[in-house]
Amino acid sequence: MTDVPRYAQPMTAATLSLDLPDEAATAALAARLGPLLRRGDMVALRGDLGAGKTAFSRALVRALSGDPAEEVPSPTFTLVQTYDLPDLSLWHFDLYRLTAPEEVLELGWEEVRAEGCALVEWPDRLGAWLPAERLDLTLRIAGPTARVAEISGYGSWAPRVSALAR
Repeated sequence: MTDVPRYAQPMTAATLSLDLPDEAATAALAARLGPLLRRGDMVALRGDLGAGKTAFSRALVRALSGDPAEEVPSPTFTLVQTYDLPDLSLWHFDLYRLTAPEEVLELGWEEVRAEGCALVEWPDRLGAWLPAERLDLTLRIAGPTARVAEISGYGSWAPRVSALAR
């Protein structure tokens, strides 16, 4: 079994808050995020049930694939869906049903951290496996279709967060 990594909390952080009046605005944010992703990145998606984490993920995969009709199922029951996209391998995790953080290793966690990009719903289930260098995106319900996105970039994500504000 692999040792649990000892991640230190990063010193550099940048934050941003964006109003998303509807699902189209959420999709536009996902489209702006896509080109900023790099191999080894982790995007931690937070928010209550129904806040739009899966809708954001679906929009991100579709933007990266260039196919607005791309089938993007929720990984709620499979725990992970993988996408070999033109410029990046993206792994979409839904960790809600994990009972212990080390179970993420059975889902290919070490492989995606080395070779792809991880998009993780319910990232707190990672425990000590949650990397310090990451993008945290928290979606809060602000109305029937409106959301607020709270974005925090740590480490190499800090300078990239400013690009999302444009």
